[in-house]
Amino acid sequence: MEIITQSALETQKLGEKIGHNLISQKIKSKIFCLYGDLGSGKTTFLQGLAKGLGIKRRVVSPTFVFMKQYGLCFYHVDLYRVNNVKEAKGLGLEEIFKDSKAIVAIEWAEKIKEILPKKRIDIQFNYLNHNERRIVIR
Repeated sequence: MEIITQSALETQKLGEKIGHNLISQKIKSKIFCLYGDLGSGKTTFLQGLAKGLGIKRRVVSPTFVFMKQYGLCFYHVDLYRVNNVKEAKGLGLEEIFKDSKAIVAIEWAEKIKEILPKKRIDIQFNYLNHNERRIVIR
C-alpha cells in the first residue's frame, strides 16, 4: 500500500490509525521496520502510532540511547548510530521479538536485517518536499 501524506499531522494520523488497528487486532504483526532518510517522517509516524496505542508520553527518537520503552509493551528502537548487528544484539532485541505482547518499532531497520523476524511490517518513508511524504507499507 502506498500513501502520500501532505503534512506531519497527516503522517501522525496514519500512525495513529495503525495503532488503533493494532489494539483492535486488525493488524497481527507487531514488529514495524522503518526505512528512510533523516527527516523522512519515521519518528513523526511513530508519535502517531504511540498515540493510537494510548500512550500519553511524548515520543522522541532515542538516537543516543538506542531504545526507549513506553508503557509495558511499546519499544521504540533507533539504530541510526549502530554500526553493526553485534552492537544491536546487545540491546536484547531478539528476546523482545519473542515477546508476543511486545510492539516494536525500529528506525533504520536495514542495519539489522540478519536478525529481523520474517513476520513484520516494513514501512518505507520518502521525502517528497517540505510537507509531502511517500509512505509504502508492505
